Amino acid sequence: MNPAIDLILSHRSIRQFTAEPIEPTQLDAILAAAQAAPSSSFLQATSIIRVMAPEAREQLAVLSGHQPYVAQAAEFLVFCADYHRHRQIVPDAKTGYAEQLLIGAIDGALMAQNALLAAQSLALGGVYIGGIRNNPAEVSDLLGLPLHVIPLFGLCLGHPAQAPEQKPRLPRTLVVHQECYQHQLDHDLLAQYDQQMESYYHTRSGYNKQQNWSGQVRAILGKESRPFMLGFLQARGFNLK
Repeated sequence: MNPAIDLILSHRSIRQFTAEPIEPTQLDAILAAAQAAPSSSFLQATSIIRVMAPEAREQLAVLSGHQPYVAQAAEFLVFCADYHRHRQIVPDAKTGYAEQLLIGAIDGALMAQNALLAAQSLALGGVYIGGIRNNPAEVSDLLGLPLHVIPLFGLCLGHPAQAPEQKPRLPRTLVVHQECYQHQLDHDLLAQYDQQMESYYHTRSGYNKQQNWSGQVRAILGKESRPFMLGFLQARGFNLK
């Protein structure tokens, strides 16, 4: 192992923060790390909205599903897929393709992970907020996002006020396939992981719940997931073809 791998493997989502601000030099380093991420075809199809106004933070906390740490964190960054910038350079740009949505989302995820790793290296912590997609139109209006820009997710950053237990990941043999996809799921190995996750949820110091991983998947995928999203994307000039 080395310090970089140790840092990656130590990841925990932090949802409780002290009132201490992030130093400007630290934020500058975090944003520089974000921009250093790879970009497909070097389109750089992502923008970051830094939200500081308390009123806007409170609204975003509500729009994200009443997640109070959105308002409490020292910094809140919203990562957006952005082709508005490109269309100002090339007004007749051929946008709206599903592939371009994937590029913007992947670029945004790579930037955000760089940002979070940089923050963790500075003894800071954070948590991703996918909940801003609960109300994407309202978030877009609040942030003044033009056509061809959509919010992907938020990122809370700050000084940790908690040290949560690390959540166990799936056994690697269920994730990493050799040469080709292994269609048959190892149910015995999955059952062991379900038992491990059930124990984790039961004993962790934060919110306890009686559930295993398979149950969580069943609960999430057993219902519609933001069925309004396709209409929102198309209204914003994405995923038209």
